[in-house]
Amino acid sequence: MTALLRGMTEQPAASIVLPGLLVIVGLLGVIIPVIPGLIVALIGVLIWALDLSTTAGWVVFGLCVAIYACGLVAQFLIPGKRMKAAGISNLTLFLGVAVGIIGFFVVPVIGGPLGFVVAIFLLELSKSQDKDAAWRSTKAALRGVLHSIGIELSAGLLILTTWVIGVLVTR
Repeated sequence: MTALLRGMTEQPAASIVLPGLLVIVGLLGVIIPVIPGLIVALIGVLIWALDLSTTAGWVVFGLCVAIYACGLVAQFLIPGKRMKAAGISNLTLFLGVAVGIIGFFVVPVIGGPLGFVVAIFLLELSKSQDKDAAWRSTKAALRGVLHSIGIELSAGLLILTTWVIGVLVTR
């Protein structure tokens, strides 16, 4: 069986293992924001394209870069527009993210989201002096962050799919 599989592929399995692992780690980085997710995934595809050294490899890498760029633009435009409409300022979001990052290291796993929510709520409460309005703003910020993560994860899955198709086509 192993001889049959080796005969089917022009690429040694090792030339797709490291890039594949990097793409998977990149996808995990979208969910666990310690790793720069999509950049790591792109580096995996770049290593594969460099190793393959064919036009097809570079086309796949170019498509992945285009997917990354579109995802990045959508990630900032769509949720940002909704949060602006809800009256959440960039400073509030920045401070919420900063407290979330600190919280991630102070209280592993739950500290990030908890720090973000508490910071947004307290900042909005200090601005409006109304608990209900502060909570509505906090929920809008959470929805925006979840949309952003969803967009980034979708882009990551498209990068993974594009790379897998590229691997299959170049066999």
